[in-house]
Formats: sequence, C-alpha cells, structure tokens
Amino acid sequence: METRPAPAEPAVFETLANNGYSLKLRAFSALDFYWGHSPLPFVWAETSADISDLARFFENLRFPGTGIADAAADQGGKRWYFHCLDDERDSGFSRNGEKQPAYRLLSFFRDAATGRFWDPLGLYPLLRELRDGKAPDSYGQTGAAGMMMDRWWKEISPSSGRCRALTEGSLILARYARPGDQPGEARMIREISRTVGNLAEGFPPCAEAQQLLLASLMLSPRPDLGLELLKEAGFVEQFWPELAALDNVDHSKEYHPEGNVWKHTLETFRYRKKYDLVLSLGLLLHDVGKPLSESSRQRRFDGHAELGARLAGRFLERLGFSDKTIRDVCYLVKNHMLPAALPRLPLSKTAEVLESGLFPALLELYRCDESSSFKGLDGYYESSAAYQSYLRSRRNPYKRQHYT
Repeated sequence: METRPAPAEPAVFETLANNGYSLKLRAFSALDFYWGHSPLPFVWAETSADISDLARFFENLRFPGTGIADAAADQGGKRWYFHCLDDERDSGFSRNGEKQPAYRLLSFFRDAATGRFWDPLGLYPLLRELRDGKAPDSYGQTGAAGMMMDRWWKEISPSSGRCRALTEGSLILARYARPGDQPGEARMIREISRTVGNLAEGFPPCAEAQQLLLASLMLSPRPDLGLELLKEAGFVEQFWPELAALDNVDHSKEYHPEGNVWKHTLETFRYRKKYDLVLSLGLLLHDVGKPLSESSRQRRFDGHAELGARLAGRFLERLGFSDKTIRDVCYLVKNHMLPAALPRLPLSKTAEVLESGLFPALLELYRCDESSSFKGLDGYYESSAAYQSYLRSRRNPYKRQHYT
C-alpha cells in the first residue's frame, strides 16, 4: 500500500498511544484521507482500547448506541465515534451485526501512528480506480459511473440492514461520485435503491444517526446524489417527511426549469462555492414552507419563508442539532426572500437583518437560489451593491445618523 505523510494527530491519538492502544481511522475518515478530501468534523475510528479504558481517558465519553459506535467523545473540535475491538485480530470488518459496514468499500483503514493505509479485503485496485477516475464507464463517458459505480454497490453485506445500507450508500455517493450526466446518475440511483430494497429493514436510525448523516451529506461535494438515493428508496418519506413534501409542489416553469421544489432545492447545491453546514442546511430548507403556504394568482407561496423557518427549526431540533445551528439556519430560511427586495427597500427598514454576521451567507444563499432558475444573477448583483452601500453608510457617522 502507498502511504502519505501523517499529519499532526490530535490528542486522541497521543492519549491512546501513550497507554499502549492502537488507533485507526476507518471507513469515511480513512477514505477522505485517501481521496484528499477535506475531512468531516466527525471521525470514525477503531481502537484496541475498550469502553472502560476510553471512559478513563475522555471525561465527556457517551454511548450513542451500537448502530452508530461503541462510544463517542468530542475532542479537538471534532466528534469521535469509536469502535472497540474485542480482539486485535478481528480488525478488518470480520465481525457480524451492526458493527460491520454494509459496503466492502468502507473496509479501509489509516493507521494513526504510521499514516499507512491498510486494506484487509484487497480493495486497493478498485479504490485507486475510483479515486483517479480511470475506470471504464458503463453509464456513459461522462457519467458518475466513472467511479465504477456498477461495482462498489454490488459488494454489499447480505446481513446488513436496509437503513444502514442506505445511509452509508448515500454518503458514498455524496462524497466520492464524480460529476456526470443526469440520466446516468438517475439510472444508477434506481439500481442501488432496488438492490438495497432486498435487504431486511434493520434498526431504524436514531436521531443522532440521522443528524450525523444529514450533516455529512451537507458537507459533501454532491449532497444531491445522496438525497436522491434516500428519496428513491423511501428513506426521506419515512424519516424526513418535511423534505419529502417538496416533491409534491410544482414550480412555475417560467422561472424554474427543474420543475418542482425538490428538484430546485437539489439544484442549488451545485452552485455552492464552499461546503458550509449552515449555508447548506439553509439551501436544503429554504423552501420547506412552500407545501404549507397559500397561493393565489397574484402571489404564490405567500408567507412560505416564515412558515419554513418554524418548520426548519422543529426539523433540526428533532435531529438534535445545536441551538446555534438551528438559530442560524432559521435566520437564513426566514430572510431568504429579503435580498431580492433589498435594492427597493429603505435601508432603515432592513438594518436589523443587514447587521447580522450571517447576512453574507444570506446573500450567498440568494446567489445559489437564483443560479438554479432562469432569472439570472442581475438581482444578486444589485442586492450586493445595496449591501455594500449600507456598509459604507454605516462607516460614515453622518449617514449613520440618517439611517438609525
């Protein structure tokens, strides 16, 4: 196996290593290093320490349930999910039950001590082809199957539960799929959904598992693919009905070529410049109030921003997101219509919203929203100019008196 320089490991590694225990990054954490992706704020790790050992080392240790990990702790700005080995020889996913990943693709490790990748199931040739995009493409020359998607998802554990296979499969798509043609991607998602549908239901994901999945999708390059798989397989309707309702609301074809609110929402992710959690959740939920709003000939989706903010808050609270994240996302959802009107409104009436440190993120949401329609970006540029005018006025003490 090839190796890469080991970065400075956090105190978690030092604590375990100094006490004679091993630590390996596993699954998505190892694959992200191999792909060269920015790591998620969640770490999947495997250690020879047992739960009692971890409890001695980490004061904030908790137990999220075997469907997620044996233990979890917040360390170094990240949330660590530990799987404890009963025997060092068991490493490599030879175990049964909920500790075993659904896909062989996730049987990949990175040793925290040496930085060496470890491949117990001999999948390195496939991983290299997927990462470098040199595999033959059975879904079209530019399709997402440049990753050889017709191989990895067929190598699935028959003992895996359906929910686990869906959550892992959706995140694999979101993090590692390459840009492709939409017909090829749609066909691939249907085939994966059909395969997963033959599995036993398994344990339903708890609130923390759903939060972990949604946050990881939002921080990935292609959340649209992962969400489409979850919707196709019925996961969204079962666990996130607020999002499933978006697929039942049509948009005006005059401004929205994608058709309905669900498609429009997924399209906005393509225009992000960075994978920020609050912005991405804001994009996901910015139109969640439309199924609840009233429409007339003069005004479609009246009040959907306010309705959406309340619904978004309840949705994120149910999944256990932090109070700050919920407040910030609700700010974006509630005010996402304001940037379009900003050039026509007196600045004195918008000062409270403009003063928020989140207003740049609100403008970015507006840019992504407009980019996924026929409207173009003229409105975005006008709103940006109005915001810059406000900032200049705020710095001028004479004009500031006029606006306050």
